[in-house]
Amino acid sequence: MVSAHELVRSFVIGYTLSVLIEAPVLVLGLSPRHSLRCRLFAGIWLTACTYPIVCLVLPNLMPGSRSVYLAATETFAPVAECFLFWAAFVQPHGPVDRPALRDFAVITLANLASFLAGELWYVLAPQATLRA
Repeated sequence: MVSAHELVRSFVIGYTLSVLIEAPVLVLGLSPRHSLRCRLFAGIWLTACTYPIVCLVLPNLMPGSRSVYLAATETFAPVAECFLFWAAFVQPHGPVDRPALRDFAVITLANLASFLAGELWYVLAPQATLRA
């Protein structure tokens, strides 16, 4: 059993690293119709919305199978973040258009980048990784 202190520590470190990986991808890749302020906000806000579910809720719903957990989380996070981004920043511009599709692809790419970094960490530093 993981202590509450270790869980919070791991959560804060993981969230911070996710933002450090995803935010630059979003800042550089989101369509030009979004201001730099909007892009920076998205880099922090989108992860803040999905990371607690990915790290605190889903592991408890899917104990035992890492591959099922990864498939669920790596589907949930980009889909949820694309929806949130659409609702907050795309929908006011009208129907989904080419810049919106670019935004969704970039959000998915940012999630893939942080996933790959997390998997690399999982392999290279197993003693530093919380494992169920």
